[in-house]
Parts: sequence; structure tokens; C-alpha cells
Amino acid sequence: MTENRSNIMDTEYGIDSKYKSDKERESDATALMEARLRRMKNLSKDQITKAKLLQLKLKMEEYIRYPVYDDHNYFSNFLKLYIDSIYSKRSTFAKDINVTPVSLSQVINNHREPKEEFIKKLMIHSEKIYKNVCEFHKKTWYQVYFHEKICDTMSNQEHWRPEIEKNVRISKAI
Repeated sequence: MTENRSNIMDTEYGIDSKYKSDKERESDATALMEARLRRMKNLSKDQITKAKLLQLKLKMEEYIRYPVYDDHNYFSNFLKLYIDSIYSKRSTFAKDINVTPVSLSQVINNHREPKEEFIKKLMIHSEKIYKNVCEFHKKTWYQVYFHEKICDTMSNQEHWRPEIEKNVRISKAI
């Protein structure tokens, strides 16, 4: 069964494909992209920062909602995006939350787990930053961190389970 090309959504350009030719479709797609670029050039730095923060929040919420069983470091990647959206230097962020730049770098580069105090400071910082952007739940950074730990544990069972299972027994069956 062949689909009628006029009913397909062209996701690359974000335009409904009801065109008679590819040339017509590409012409409209180009015009739309040019209009978007003109509009983006008129945005202030604050508007761009707010848009990046909103996008980050949505990415974090999506990650929390859907389990991803891989070994990707979501917490540190979200942290990098957060810091880089607000600050030109990561050391300034480190100073703002009263941690050393070295310890921040170690968390970002996955050489050290964030301490609970670090996550609490991040939570408070985010509350203050997001205050004028959108609603940001206090628990989001904790949820991202622990969600990553759960997903990592579940995806790596083949590595840890055989050894741990040797030490688990049932003395009384139910």
C-alpha cells in the first residue's frame, strides 16, 4: 500500500506536505526558516536564556517520565546545560553555590558523585533562577539524579547480578 504524499507530515521542515511539487514545498520551507531566523535575531539575551532554561526543564521532565536504560550521564549533561545557559564561566556558578571549581568539574565530568549538599544548593539555585521563567519543581534535580541511578542499575544487571545473586538465598519458600 502506498501512501498519498500529500497527507504526509514533513517533519524536517515542519510543514504540512500538501504541495504539488518538491520545489514548492522547499520554497515554503525556506521562507519559513528565514522568517524564524529573522525572529530569532531580534531576541534579547534574556529571552534566549529563558528559552534555553524552559527547553532544559522540558527535557528533564521527559527524562523523568520515561525510563531510559542506558549508561548515558543525564544528570551531568543536564547540569552542564543548566550552567552554560546562565553563565559564561562555570567557575562563577561554582562561586555562586559555594563549591570549588574543581569539585564542580569533577561532578560535571563524572569523576565524583554529587553530594547531597551539592544537589540541595542546585535545587535552591534553580528555584531562584526559574522564578521568572516558569514553574520548576524543587525535586527535579533529585528526580533526575536518582532516576539515572535506577536506570543505570537496571541496565547493568548482567554485570552485577551474577555475583550478588550468589549471596542471596531463600531459607523458607512461600
